[in-house]
Amino acid sequence: MEYFKKEVEIAGRKFTIESGKVAKQANGACTVRVGDTVVLVTAVASKEPKPGIDFMPLTVDYRERTYAAGKIPGGFFKREAKPREGEILVSRLIDRSIRPLFSEYWRNDTQISVIVLSHDGENDSDLPSIIGASVALYTSNLPFNVPIASARIGKINGKLIVNPTISEQERSVLDLVVSGTEEALTMVEAGAQELSEEEMLEALNLAKETIKEICLLIKSLPIITKIEVLEPVYNADLKKDIELEAISKAQEAVRINKKNERAFFWDSFKKDISTRMVEKYPQEESAVIDAILEDIFYKKARELVLNQKVRTDGRGLEEIRPITCETDILPRVHGSSLFTRGQTQALVTVTLGTPGDMQIMDELAGEYKERFMLHYNFPGFSTGEAKGERSTSRREIGHGNLAKRALKAILPNEQDFGYTIRIVSDILESNGSSSMASVCGGSLALFNAGVPVKASCAGVAMGLMKEGENYVILTDIMGMEDHLGDMDFKVAGTRKGITALQMDIKISGLTTEIMAQALAQAKRGRFFILDKMDIAISRPNNKLSSYAPRIATLTIPQNRIGELIGPGGKNIRKLQENNNVKIDIEETGKVFISGIDSGVDVVRDYVESMTAEVEVGKIYKARITKIMAFGAFAEFLPGKEGLIHISQLASGHTKKVEDVVKEGEEVKVKVTEIDKQGRINLSMKAAV
Repeated sequence: MEYFKKEVEIAGRKFTIESGKVAKQANGACTVRVGDTVVLVTAVASKEPKPGIDFMPLTVDYRERTYAAGKIPGGFFKREAKPREGEILVSRLIDRSIRPLFSEYWRNDTQISVIVLSHDGENDSDLPSIIGASVALYTSNLPFNVPIASARIGKINGKLIVNPTISEQERSVLDLVVSGTEEALTMVEAGAQELSEEEMLEALNLAKETIKEICLLIKSLPIITKIEVLEPVYNADLKKDIELEAISKAQEAVRINKKNERAFFWDSFKKDISTRMVEKYPQEESAVIDAILEDIFYKKARELVLNQKVRTDGRGLEEIRPITCETDILPRVHGSSLFTRGQTQALVTVTLGTPGDMQIMDELAGEYKERFMLHYNFPGFSTGEAKGERSTSRREIGHGNLAKRALKAILPNEQDFGYTIRIVSDILESNGSSSMASVCGGSLALFNAGVPVKASCAGVAMGLMKEGENYVILTDIMGMEDHLGDMDFKVAGTRKGITALQMDIKISGLTTEIMAQALAQAKRGRFFILDKMDIAISRPNNKLSSYAPRIATLTIPQNRIGELIGPGGKNIRKLQENNNVKIDIEETGKVFISGIDSGVDVVRDYVESMTAEVEVGKIYKARITKIMAFGAFAEFLPGKEGLIHISQLASGHTKKVEDVVKEGEEVKVKVTEIDKQGRINLSMKAAV
């Protein structure tokens, strides 16, 4: 492994790439540094192909070491355990960026390992990781011949920013991560605050310029001889015999509308012809016969779309499958919907919780609380498979995150709606784009729950089939079109603009011209779906479910927090127990009171009065606490007492205090004075 060290400045920040110093037994390795964030990336592959598979066995593992930020892991064992959700999402970003650049016939186990060695809290580690993966692969002997790079684009105060820092991202209305080659895009991931298609294209073009600059640097790096990947050569007689029957059968199969019927027809034919071909050609493996059959099916399915402009289920290129939307279908949940589009169906629920239900996120950049959660579940029965329920898959985490980004943009801010929000999307049936069904179902369920969201939000999956200059863009792709197509391009948003975008490409890249056409076509599809959703429910319900907790929010002075809590939590514990509520207090003085009955109002009034400033001239309800010869003491605010002098008890002369008031009696008083020593004088006479 030859040593090299290269530097490039992007948007005023220096990227340093170094190789040949560490991890020299890997096929390829490098470190990438930006600011004080440093990642180590290695690429390793098995010596021999993995037998019996028809896909590229690529694994990407991105891991953050807590020492990188000067922290010790939490938990009992004090060491890093299984990857967290954020690490899985970065692993997927890297995988989706590099996978299209490998030969389609590469079958060797391939692993990309990324370790975050240092993190400065300002420079993200995901972009250096993608760039590092490209460098490690390009300078290795693995068949990765075209370098890729990545860029992040933000938008602050109407201005696009290349590679914004973590603090800048908090103020940005766009978080766009793009990977690509010198010529074309390979991966896009975005969350946005209702940006227009034109704004998104402008950001994509800026990212493309940045990517090209980094790719040119990587192309200048020293490379070694690559492993040659050969296209499989089939027995000519075997292939001819199979084609005599399979071509016509494939042409028939690709026109069968229903997924299950099509699968049964083709699988039955494959089983029959495989049995006969193995008998005729005993020296051939069944995997070879399967590969020839799948090649035929692949070509005929694509020819139908590319040459005849006809889709398997008979739809037009922009036609969306039948949609049904139902809400309020579950009796005890806070909000629910059932969104069905063709053979894809999502059951989506909304649960409203208290601030104490927020998810604590422990990241390298620091700890924070997440008030919005979206969990996506993809059980085996949704595709007719007998598959056990295990831990959440990377795919489920990725799809859930995409739907979450789409819906997060329409949520009310915490000041206006203090609830913690959890959405769960259970996919009951799947034949294409269940993540976009989760967006649509999530929007409907939020409306049903009475969450005052900004607008309804929908998503649609776009596909691409391309041979040379001939290409077709498909709206609302089903599973087969995703599997056989060249692109999976998901766009979600409102009528105002885009809130989330994700693109995965199987070919070497995508031009911005095709991207522009796909965005325009997706917009038309999104508006069509929004119209269907509006028929079911056009605005959020004006009240929350009776089963949802009630929340009152107020802010008290920070110096009064201790008084509310009391010694050892005595005061707050008593308030919660006596009124059947839960009280959450933030360091800023914000107080959240939650419960399911009138106790919320009682505690809110108490906290307001306890922390209220005494106003001279204001009339209060008070309770007589102590009687003296010269007057009576009365509590008019929690913990606030004043003296009603005997002369201020009633009009005219009062001989004895007991003639007018008794201990425990409730009266009206007016604050007449706060003297220099802070003593408060009250008057019943002036309050009349």
